[in-house]
Amino acid sequence: MSAVRGAAGRLTGLGLIGTLLVGLGMPALQRLGDDAFLMLAVAGGVIAALGARLDGIEGRRALTIIIGAGLAMRVLALPAPPILSTDIFRYVWDGIVQGAGINPYRYVPADPALASLRGAAVYSFINRADYAVTIYPPVAQAFFFLVTRLSESPLALKVALVACEGATLLALVGLLRLTGQPVTRIAAYAWHPLPIWEIAGQGHVDGLMIALMMLGLWLALVLGRRYAGAGAIILAALAKPFALIALPGLWRPWDWRMIGLVPVVIAAAYLPYLSVGRGVLGFLATGYVEEEGLSSGAGFTALRIWRGCVGEWPHDTAIYLGLCLAILAALALRTGFRAVRTPTRSLHDINLSIVTLLFLLSPEFPWYLLMAVPFLSIAATLPGWALTVGGFMLYDVVPGDPQISFEGRSALLAAVVAAAGLAQVALVRRQEAPR
Repeated sequence: MSAVRGAAGRLTGLGLIGTLLVGLGMPALQRLGDDAFLMLAVAGGVIAALGARLDGIEGRRALTIIIGAGLAMRVLALPAPPILSTDIFRYVWDGIVQGAGINPYRYVPADPALASLRGAAVYSFINRADYAVTIYPPVAQAFFFLVTRLSESPLALKVALVACEGATLLALVGLLRLTGQPVTRIAAYAWHPLPIWEIAGQGHVDGLMIALMMLGLWLALVLGRRYAGAGAIILAALAKPFALIALPGLWRPWDWRMIGLVPVVIAAAYLPYLSVGRGVLGFLATGYVEEEGLSSGAGFTALRIWRGCVGEWPHDTAIYLGLCLAILAALALRTGFRAVRTPTRSLHDINLSIVTLLFLLSPEFPWYLLMAVPFLSIAATLPGWALTVGGFMLYDVVPGDPQISFEGRSALLAAVVAAAGLAQVALVRRQEAPR
């Protein structure tokens, strides 16, 4: 009994330290700069990892401590000013536009047709307001519409996204119990600094995508409802497309019904917005790829490093994207065609695909890395931790704060993740070696 109390005390202490770090985060960023914020984030990641590895505590007590501390961290982050990202103002705007009965894919925010909807509290902060229609898919749009019917404010959306995290935690608890792991592992998600700052603090729609994706895995693996789980994952991809990479973990060889489910769900979700025709693809089809350097290849860290070593080659962007597609397809096929699979194996396969996707595409914005965080609870790897905690080094939001270039920081992150991957391979081989 004393050992249990001691473990519970250590877990409580870690939760208090993590909460203190969150409380210091935004003031440190504003006064001391991005590097101070990075150091606090790394410390928060260490706290989350330590908390996730504390065993020997009765499940209900552990959940109370972890969820209580995680909620406190989010309450501290909710009032954070939107200086890491202004995306949430576009979310609110899209909800307002839909509330007026207008298709959000029809007009850019600055269009005179929407002049009557503009308010300084939201419109003034919308990015790309004068040249980009919304980029967000229909499930995200439905979410924006529903939340803004209650309150047309960024805070309301943040609260709703934190509520989505509650669904993520419930799914994680079910998956942990299914795979025979201690429930304390949820600390890896509940206390991780990335969802605290990017979902509760900045209100990114990834919180909705993650909740639907994890709900899909819970439905399929815990309840055995594969098609319902696949449907939830497709809906998650209609909040943010990257979620579709989890689908091979539910597929069985030659299951054409699940393959056919994908276009059916996509078509049904887009149906209410088809009055604009091909415009439903929004800014994704009208400039995002070029603006983010994806068409030129400048947006891919590994390709930038290659070009720095050997120079730019003809068609190297197409070659790089072809290699990425081949690697991801190989992982998906290996996952889908496994002769013997367990929930644990499927979760590890999905995690490997997600981390590989994020490493190869190297998104510029840290919140794209959020989808890897839940797997730190159920299928943790060293590259996953390195990617999601190290992603904070991509920030450069404080004017005049001296930092190395973004290219240098992204290359450093890639090197850290690659080194973590090699360490993970060595660790697995050591564990599998005969004794």
